[in-house]
Amino acid sequence: MEFRAAVLEAGQRPLVIARVKLERLAPTDVLIRNRASGLCHTDLEVIQGSLPYPLPIVLGHEGAGIVEEVGSAVTQVRPGDHVVASWNPHCGHCFYCERDLPILCEPFTRHQPAGHLLDGASRLTWNGAKLHHFSVVSSHAEYSVVPESGAIAVPREMPFDRACLIGCGVMTGVGAACRLAKVEAGSNVVVVGCGAVGLNAIQGALLQQAGTLVAVDRDPARLELARRFGATHTVPADDTTIAQVKDLTSGRGADYVFEAAGSEASLQLALEVTRPGAQCVILGKTEVNRKVALRFGSLMGEKRITRSSYGGARPRRDFPWLAQLYLAGKLDLDGLISTRAPLEGINDGFDAMRRGEGIRHVIVME
Repeated sequence: MEFRAAVLEAGQRPLVIARVKLERLAPTDVLIRNRASGLCHTDLEVIQGSLPYPLPIVLGHEGAGIVEEVGSAVTQVRPGDHVVASWNPHCGHCFYCERDLPILCEPFTRHQPAGHLLDGASRLTWNGAKLHHFSVVSSHAEYSVVPESGAIAVPREMPFDRACLIGCGVMTGVGAACRLAKVEAGSNVVVVGCGAVGLNAIQGALLQQAGTLVAVDRDPARLELARRFGATHTVPADDTTIAQVKDLTSGRGADYVFEAAGSEASLQLALEVTRPGAQCVILGKTEVNRKVALRFGSLMGEKRITRSSYGGARPRRDFPWLAQLYLAGKLDLDGLISTRAPLEGINDGFDAMRRGEGIRHVIVME
């Protein structure tokens, strides 16, 4: 079959809307007819060349849609199911999967960076040549082919444009607070960086009944948005931040700190406001080969420092849980969406992201 996809042919170039071909479905494949796909900063890193991937490639890893077809061995979903794609499908039986670390699944970490599915192959071609998958999803297209473990059924009542956000930014932020750090009720929490992941870390801490919940960002508009998402206090990121946070936390610093801005300065700030004996979770990221310099003293004091890419996600457990929270009015996903556009408007969405505009731009496909 053929369908339209946004193809990145070369770095630093706009995406091209082209017709691509699906060669075949393997027994464990699921074909999803995408209805919505969120634009994530990781996509932009590939476009800009700071995150190298083989080209040409179909980007996108926040996807939601309807199962169109399944391979002969698939049992978890069936045609007609509404699903959210997980960018971290896993085999379930490798060294790391058996140790309950699916984020480190060996087939995933081996084949995903090469633009392949878990079996080390691509299912897509363009102009007769191989077309690469991104994060085992490639949702900036009318259809996606994913492994069975990457297609997670959610309630039919869940709107697709909000469901797609669960697959990355929402899971990472909410999961970091609820699943990974397991914020204790009444504790002091600081979130550094109030983009999509940071706002969801705020929501996760709120779900855990945090006490003082401080949002830190350089942008006053994002601080105002953080208030809407549950922050009890907002503090600008400047020379006074550390002192202000300590004033709000009995002079000690926070019990839980979530870094979600992805810079050397934000990482240093997060460590400085983590009290001795407390936990700092690093969610943001900078270029993978860039070296960062930190004040060694900020690492001291028996602090527990964790880097997390997916908030401790167990997608079959967590995606339906997050969808139910939204449907129950306990999780704000509407406020994350800045713009909606058809597939043809994808480059405008990435241009807005480059300018720092909005939280999430969503491609909607009817």
